[in-house]
Amino acid sequence: MAYLFTSESVSEGHPDKVADQISDALIDNFLAFDPSSKVACETLVTTGQVVLAGEVKTKTYLDVQTIARNVISKIGYTKSEYMFEANSCGILSAIHDQSDDINRGVDRTADERNFEEKAESQGAGDQGMMFGYATRETDNYMPLALDLAHKILQELSAIRRENKRIKYLRPDAKSQVTIEYADNNKPIRIDTIVVSTQHDDFGTDEDMLATIRRDVINYVIPRVKAKLKPSLRKLFNDEITYYINPTGKFVIGGPHGDTGLTGRKIIVDTYGGKGAHGGGAFSGKDPSKVDRSAAYATRHIAKNLVAAGVCDEVLVQVSYAIGVAKPCGIFVNTYGTAKVKGENGKKLSDGEIARVVEKIFDMRPYAIEQRLKLRNPIYSETAAYGHMGRESEWVRKVFKGPDGTEKTVDVELFTWEKLDYVDTVKETFGI
Repeated sequence: MAYLFTSESVSEGHPDKVADQISDALIDNFLAFDPSSKVACETLVTTGQVVLAGEVKTKTYLDVQTIARNVISKIGYTKSEYMFEANSCGILSAIHDQSDDINRGVDRTADERNFEEKAESQGAGDQGMMFGYATRETDNYMPLALDLAHKILQELSAIRRENKRIKYLRPDAKSQVTIEYADNNKPIRIDTIVVSTQHDDFGTDEDMLATIRRDVINYVIPRVKAKLKPSLRKLFNDEITYYINPTGKFVIGGPHGDTGLTGRKIIVDTYGGKGAHGGGAFSGKDPSKVDRSAAYATRHIAKNLVAAGVCDEVLVQVSYAIGVAKPCGIFVNTYGTAKVKGENGKKLSDGEIARVVEKIFDMRPYAIEQRLKLRNPIYSETAAYGHMGRESEWVRKVFKGPDGTEKTVDVELFTWEKLDYVDTVKETFGI
């Protein structure tokens, strides 16, 4: 029997995402000037106010107020009528030194470890379990509903910045896409699209709603469709149910309309509800926190497994104890789509696939950091429109210290999205 599945996304102007972007901008600046920095920072944004809190172990000093204001300005909160504006909002910093009790679990002496001191023995920054997921459903191996929800808001953001065809858009927005699937888990059609976008106050409530509905359906959605491959365009039809600003008015938004906090959009950040989530947020954490680094590593594994032909869909879990380098365990679920066989000619079980995965991918925290180049300032770009399913690319970034000195670095973004282990996976599994 056919079924429906829904995922949502939020724009870079959503208050929780504003908080995520500020926290990750701080991470990038710390890592740019001191790659060994250990950081866990949280951000709260509300009407006219930003509060920064967290723990840091670093050799550098940052002007956190300027960094936060630059992020807010880049997002688009630059007008006083938004009641949250880059140059005028108050910024309170309560960032302090990291607890030695936490740090000693990551950076311990050789005597405390009772074995040879090696960087490879870096312990996990916390306990917990992390999940990675991949599916053949889209070209970027992401769930379709989430991928479309992201694309709608990315297009809406691009239109807002163009400020030509639609000039009333404000930064805050949300989207939601519901897909109808057949019994074989193949998408049949798009059932429902929800878009709520903040906007200027430009007429009666009825006029504003009619204008926004017309522009989203007749201009935004066609721009999204035009960038999709033909097989996905076919999922759009005249029977889609649209809910455009269903409350009727969305003038008050952003941090003025709703307080934002770092780490409150973890499903938007990952797989839109597909697969599973260990519960840990990403933004504001340096890569010694396995909540972040191991979630990236399991996505890297899952994507390479599917791309190599091991299975059509897979969920990969890894778990850790704080201060211990070796994972507690690795779990694999292929949802019955596994295609690989052992030497005896029998189909490998998910447990057997997991044991092979352990041999291919070193999941100790230090090994993950090195393999995915996570000690680089690469995190600001992850803080809106998902940490997964993005394009890996090299970019040049410039950071300015509080004394005016600049540092230019070339970094590779979204390394966990690379299909650089496909050949190794194929060879190991005999594909």
